[in-house]
Amino acid sequence: MTLKAIIFDVDGTLADTEDGHRKSFNKAFAENGLDWNWDVALYDKLLKVTGGKERIKYFVSDFLQGYTKPENFDDFVKHLHAIKTGHYTAMLREGAIPLRPGIKQLINDARKAGITLAIATTTTAENVTALLEVGLGKDWASYFAANGCGDIVPAKKPAPDIYNWVLNELKLAPHDCIALEDSNNGLRSSLAANITTYITTNPYTVKQDFAGATAVLEDLSDLPRFYSMIGLRA
Repeated sequence: MTLKAIIFDVDGTLADTEDGHRKSFNKAFAENGLDWNWDVALYDKLLKVTGGKERIKYFVSDFLQGYTKPENFDDFVKHLHAIKTGHYTAMLREGAIPLRPGIKQLINDARKAGITLAIATTTTAENVTALLEVGLGKDWASYFAANGCGDIVPAKKPAPDIYNWVLNELKLAPHDCIALEDSNNGLRSSLAANITTYITTNPYTVKQDFAGATAVLEDLSDLPRFYSMIGLRA
């Protein structure tokens, strides 16, 4: 296989973002007079569901006892999520969540080698922009030939839809690409799209099932080793 494209997940893969998300959710809840608090153990369970709005709904349906939903529940959830996104993007702009080891170098080396880069994530476009403007610079979007994020597709990971959308945008076959993911949901999504997948774990995902991944790494601090795996000559 001659590698033509690398498709990146964002949360947990490009940066250790999950605790920033968790804290931002809690700020949004407090500002809206809710006594909800997502601690690390609970958030670990909530990560079973991808997408912030979907995660709030999962929490309400499966973890709250005796809670009466407001009549306009969907609007209520969208409002909470918008407030949360504001707090989260502020953290990113302040540089509070740096890119993970090796990520910036990998992106630069892959571009120099003529490899196409793309994003496949369930997080919002605002979150992606706030993270990568700090991590890569104002022209970050020019680095990626396809930016699949947020609600571009209705079915989020572990459905393969976002990867299929990206493949269509790139006009490439699955065997031309690799995916970089950090979670079981992400792995199931990329494998369902028939893409060879490498995992870099984080504290929230390290104990998840990664059967089917080509390799499972702690991070990309040893880039020469990773390059030998994927056939990249930097």
